[in-house]
Amino acid sequence: MHFGRQELDAPTKLVGFVVGIAFLFLAALFVGDKIGPDAGATAATPHTDHGAHDEGAAAVVMPAGLQASQGGYTFSLDRPVVESGAAVPIAFTIRGPGGAALTDYDVMHTKELHLVAVRRDLTDFQHVHPTRNASGTWSTTLDLTRPGPYRLFADFTPAGGENITLGAELSVPGDYRPQPPSPQPPSPPNVTSSTDGYSVTLAGAVTAGTSSTVASTIEQNGRKVTDLEPYLGAYGHLVALRADDLAYLHVHPEEGPPGPTVDFTVDAPTAGMYALYLDFQHEGVVHTAEFTIEVQEGQA
Repeated sequence: MHFGRQELDAPTKLVGFVVGIAFLFLAALFVGDKIGPDAGATAATPHTDHGAHDEGAAAVVMPAGLQASQGGYTFSLDRPVVESGAAVPIAFTIRGPGGAALTDYDVMHTKELHLVAVRRDLTDFQHVHPTRNASGTWSTTLDLTRPGPYRLFADFTPAGGENITLGAELSVPGDYRPQPPSPQPPSPPNVTSSTDGYSVTLAGAVTAGTSSTVASTIEQNGRKVTDLEPYLGAYGHLVALRADDLAYLHVHPEEGPPGPTVDFTVDAPTAGMYALYLDFQHEGVVHTAEFTIEVQEGQA
């Protein structure tokens, strides 16, 4: 009888086991049906947020001149370290997406390429226009009588493309004494500049994140200059550099009379101190006035 009871209980346990497995399977399907979409949504949420982050990141425009390479183009100096001197030879190439030297440019402000050099302490500003040979190598000379680290900016537009400004470091060994002491930017703001007998003043507030207008007024020996001569296709050319990292700003001259006031549109990406350099031509000579301004915070 004892053995007979075991034979009777085994099928009963087997049936119970099968029913239990079936119940668990159905329960799993039920729970999966209930939580599946939420789990999927949870898994998709990081992807969605990442996409939103990418869109926001794409909307942020990197200031010009902070990179040696951008969009497949590279600013390549032949010699990143040069000797000090009054007319030091400088040679470089702009390499295109395929690695070859770029030889086809659009003309911008009457030139294929603008080269700006400034010492890291924001002194010794130079704006020159190199010559290019058939192989695509650009050459010029710079006044590097004051040793120290320099930042070079190549401002150009590939034929049929967008304007690009690339930056490269140039070192001039010697006794480097920053003016003012690095890394502090020049302070306080200076909106009046005297150069070669000319007095130049800047007017107008610049706000970060918006297009702002600054007006430069030029006087010579106390008289307003009303016969400025075109320089690079306009009555003035303004370069702006962010003091903290030497980010290069594209500044556009506005059409107007040949003085005494020349207006410019400035797009500053952030608040802070900026150095401005105004080139203007009068009586056949190009002069440079230097300023320091403080850009205010914009509205969020």
